[in-house]
This record gives sequence, C-alpha cells and structure tokens, in this order.
Amino acid sequence: MGWKAVQPLRHRDYRLLWTGLAVALLGSGLWLVALAWQVIELGGGPVQLSVVTTAYSIGLVVCVLFGGIAADRLSQRSVIIAADTVRGLVLLVVAGLALSGLLEVWHLAGAAVLIGAGEAFLIPAYTALVPKLLPADELLAANGLEGTLRPLAQQATGPALGGLAIAALSPGVAILVTALTYFFSAGCVLAMRVPSSGFEPVEPGDVEDTGEKADARTVFGDLREGWRYVRQTRWLLASLLFGTVFVLLILGPLEVLLPFAVRDQLGGGPSDFGLVLAAFGIGGAAGALLISSRSLPRRYLTVMTLLWGVGSLPFAVLGFARDLWMMMAGAAVVGVTSSAAMVIWGTLLQRRVPDHLRGRIASLDFFVSLLLMPLSMALAGPAGAVLGLTAVFLIAGIGPALISFLVVYFGRMPSDEIAHPLDHAEPAPSAA
Repeated sequence: MGWKAVQPLRHRDYRLLWTGLAVALLGSGLWLVALAWQVIELGGGPVQLSVVTTAYSIGLVVCVLFGGIAADRLSQRSVIIAADTVRGLVLLVVAGLALSGLLEVWHLAGAAVLIGAGEAFLIPAYTALVPKLLPADELLAANGLEGTLRPLAQQATGPALGGLAIAALSPGVAILVTALTYFFSAGCVLAMRVPSSGFEPVEPGDVEDTGEKADARTVFGDLREGWRYVRQTRWLLASLLFGTVFVLLILGPLEVLLPFAVRDQLGGGPSDFGLVLAAFGIGGAAGALLISSRSLPRRYLTVMTLLWGVGSLPFAVLGFARDLWMMMAGAAVVGVTSSAAMVIWGTLLQRRVPDHLRGRIASLDFFVSLLLMPLSMALAGPAGAVLGLTAVFLIAGIGPALISFLVVYFGRMPSDEIAHPLDHAEPAPSAA
C-alpha cells in the first residue's frame, strides 16, 4: 500500500517535477505570510491587504483560460519554466524594493497580478504534463502525492517557515526566499527530459478526432472547442456544475464564518481557529494519501461525487459544536473526503480528457471554481447575520449531500463508469 502511493517517484522526470512543485509550494505558503506582514510594515490595514489579494485574483481569473490554451498549444514544460521564472523575477524585484526601503503597496498589488497570472499558466500546464511522464495506472498515486503535498507545504510548513523568517529577519528576506524557491522549481523542470509521446492514455470512446483541432486557429476557437467538449461530455459537465455549487455552499462559511463560530461557540481565539484549519489541512493530506494508496474505485464517478457530497455532512457540525475537539473532527473529516475526491477528479482529467484538450479543460475547471469564490464569500456574512451561524453551516453541510445524488442520477454516472472502466489494463486504441 505504501509503495503504491510513492511509486510515481521512481520516474526521474516526474521526480524532478514533483520536487520543484514541493519547493515552490513552500515558497507560496511563505509568500502568503510575508505579504500580510509586509503590508502591515508599510502601515497598511485590511483594506490595503484586500486590494493586494484582489489583484492576485484578477491576474488568476483573467489569465486562467489563456493558460489552458497555452498548455494545449505549446510545450507544457516551457510554459511551467516561464511561469516559475516570471514569478521568481517579480518577487526578486519586490524583495529588492523591500530591503532598500523603497517598496510601496501599489508595488505589491502589481506584483500580485503577475504572480496570479503566472499561476494561471502553470496549473493547466502541470495537469497536462503529468500524463506524459507516467503510465496511466500511476496517475492516481501521482495526484495523491500532490494532494498530500499541497496542504502540508502550502498551508502548514510554508507559513510556519515564513513566520520564523519574518520574526528573525524581515518580510523582505522572506519574499527573497520565495523568489529563490520559484527559480529552483524552474531549474528542476529545465533538467527534465520530457518524451515526445510519453505514456499518453487513450480511453475507448473518449477521443473523437473530428479535425476540430486543426480548425481552431484562434484563441476564441480554442475556447469554443473546450466548451463544446464539456457540453458533449455528460459526466464532465455534471461534475463541473456540481463543483461550482459545492464551492458556493462551502467556501464562504469556511473562510468567513468559521472564525466567528470558533469565537462565539467555543469562546476561542486565533490559536483555536488555527487548530481547526490545521485539522482540515491534515485531513486533506490524509485523504489524498489514503485514496492514492489503492486502485481507482471501479465506481469512480459515483464515489468521487458522493465523497464531495455526503462527505460534506460533518461540515454541519461546525455550526453547533461546543467543544474544540468536535469542531476539529468535523473539519478533519471534510478535509479527508474533499481531498480524496479531488485526487480522483485530477486523475479523471488526465485519463479521460483527450490530450489536445486537457490544458483547456483543466483551466475551465479552475475558472468556474474561481468565479463563485467571491460570491460565496460575499453571501456568507449576510447569510450568517440573517439566518444565524448554525443554520448556514447546516445548509453548507446538507446541501451538497442532497445535490450529489441528483448529480449522479442526471449525470448518468453509473452507466458511464461501466462503459469506461479505468481499473483494468487499457485496451489498445482502434485504428479509428
């Protein structure tokens, strides 16, 4: 079981890619802490920090669809190197300004736009590149490794290192270290030797070469081709729609209302809030590791959807828990199920989406999720004031569970996963 989870690391190129990602995620976690304290050191408050984080979101949302097109049209390896290099250079400039005493908040906002844009190009390229480095039966384990790494590096270790660096030195030094982590990541990808064809998976019935790729010569043509594929692929459309509803119901209460639930229900403070978030992150790492340590479930679409839906039920506990351990347990279980579902989802994007569309579909997935994040956060506060915290957390926990059964039914997921089994050896593609 343990060997299966780390099996992808035996491939040199994937090992380099994963190592670069690990270091870059540490840097991203460090940057989150350094950014906040740099704004404070410049005399800014919540409004200024909000401006900078909004700038990051703008760069991400505006560029993510173009990042998908670049991942499909260009060398994914080159796109990742360019994205990491740009992020590193931007933060190198910011660190220089900070250490020389010339930094201003508008510098941070401009840098945040470019960093968001770099991430918008990097994520689809990474998703599209991994299947070229690994055989199909190791993609689940690879996504599990990433799902385990991301919360541990970006949400735990990186911020902790950032706090230590800032306490001992300054935010400028922490930003400089972040820049170096992005350069290191680019160097790891530069050292890769990506095969021309690699281990590209071909699922029977999924790839329909109608010549559309040759006809889609414009950016908008590429986007239309991606949307058309989503509309024609029932399981994919149903999953994306469910994902948007899941983000709408869950994210706002988690980000906006949870601190108040900790304060009002537990009488707790920042340390208790941090423990609940840590439980969520550790649960996410455990869920990714558990699901990737075994074969992909035979009923992979149904399992994935119900992990997200039914797995959200413990979220309701956060609305009435009166003990810290109970709130941490609820958050941990939601972390386990949501992360396990995310690992399956990433694997399906890599195994069932045609190679020439994979980057665009990954960017569309990212785009629709990002669209409702601000709405979820904007609605959470008023909903909590009108309905009360307990009612909002109950809706957030029960709503996805009920909707998930409808998604499985109307998405015809049971029949689809029977027609496209992924837990056996891949049949050879036909001449057609």
